[in-house]
Amino acid sequence: MSTAVSDTSASGTGAPGSDVIGVLVVDDHAVVRRGLSAYLESADGIQVVDEAVDGEDALVRLRRLAVEDRLPHVVLMDVLMPRMDGITAIGAVLAAYPELRVVVLTSFGELERVQAALQAGAAGYLLKDADPDEVAAAIRSAHRGEVHLDPAVAGRLTRHLVSPPTGLAALTARERTILALVARGLSNRQIAAELYISERTARTHVSHVLTKLQLSSRTQAALVAIREGLIPPPSA
Repeated sequence: MSTAVSDTSASGTGAPGSDVIGVLVVDDHAVVRRGLSAYLESADGIQVVDEAVDGEDALVRLRRLAVEDRLPHVVLMDVLMPRMDGITAIGAVLAAYPELRVVVLTSFGELERVQAALQAGAAGYLLKDADPDEVAAAIRSAHRGEVHLDPAVAGRLTRHLVSPPTGLAALTARERTILALVARGLSNRQIAAELYISERTARTHVSHVLTKLQLSSRTQAALVAIREGLIPPPSA
């Protein structure tokens, strides 16, 4: 369950100067938020303008910061959060504020999540075991219009591009689950409810499954799932 964060606007912090990178920290764990904020405040040329507990809270705070002319330059975003997950939030943030840059900082480095974040418009993807200096470097890179990837994440992407798997081997564990749910006849909304994700994310997953399997319909996907034993065939 998310908790409220302190209203940092009350501290008297103004808009970041022209040579200072303003950052909004978004994470549902208070200890992580406070730790990140404390470190970033000590980093040269970076100023934390606010904190948010999830995607929805981030959008609320960005609207307020925009009214106060204190919009950050970079949003540091977790992926797995309540109410609105990070992938959905990236798209929503960039749709409303296309001038902003979003850097993902998460514990999850699965290729599926990385690709979804980058497709949503993320300008960086780091794992939470990254060195604090690398977090600051990713923020600076994003502000310059560059993309900064965690070395382990970059390695996975490179291997995938060099030797892309085919068939069911191309699917992540989550996508196999999605395929099985599609084969059971669940709609995108029902899949979202089943997996506790947004309907938009569910729709994206289904699209990725169809694309990877080179299929054009959910019916074809169901047949593949039955053929490969992901679900039992319908009883006679």
